[in-house]
Amino acid sequence: MATEPQPPARTDSLARLAAEVQACRRCPRLVEWREESAATPPRRFAGEEYWARPVAGFGDPQARLAIVGLAPAAHGANRTGRMFTGDRSGDWLYAALHRAGYANQPESAGGGDGLRLRDAYVTAVVRCAPPANRPTPAERDNCLPYLERELALLERCRTVLALGAFAWDGSLRALRGLGVETPRPRPRFGHGAETPVGEWSLLGCYHPSQQNTFTGRLTAPMLDAVLARARELGG
Repeated sequence: MATEPQPPARTDSLARLAAEVQACRRCPRLVEWREESAATPPRRFAGEEYWARPVAGFGDPQARLAIVGLAPAAHGANRTGRMFTGDRSGDWLYAALHRAGYANQPESAGGGDGLRLRDAYVTAVVRCAPPANRPTPAERDNCLPYLERELALLERCRTVLALGAFAWDGSLRALRGLGVETPRPRPRFGHGAETPVGEWSLLGCYHPSQQNTFTGRLTAPMLDAVLARARELGG
């Protein structure tokens, strides 16, 4: 699936932002954890060179759909350097994006695997792997400006798909940070939840974590249906 040429200024702006993200050391606890995870990998990844830095967003600069997760996994994106790449959650997400026509292939093994996205951009609220997948409010707030700036740079994007309650809350906060009036009372997260936020549409989807996919709380048809709705909304 070929990607259309991108306007140089927009691509360069996202590239500059990515460089800032990758150099960030604002959260000492997260810096320690991402580096410790790289130094003591599980046996299946022994000997691999870990990225062990913050992870920038990935995808099409002309995307109409932004997909927001919680944070990189300690032995997923923290290892490979690409969002939702190298773990079971990514396997589920990119396979679904391929079925929906957003990705050129269903696999997401590593940065050099040839994966490309069209009309979609994958990012997260927090950019470093947090212990127990639980960022603190301060760590979330340190990272939120990166998400705000990404959403501002994705000028065609008007649909945000939040994977899980943390991403739902973070997406609302990021849009509010951009000056968008958010609904009151605050809309509640749920799978298939949908709410307008100014000119944006915010969709909710259960996170494709192993806990959710192994138990059947999230199934492939459920994920496909949310992506189909994103298409309907222009994403």
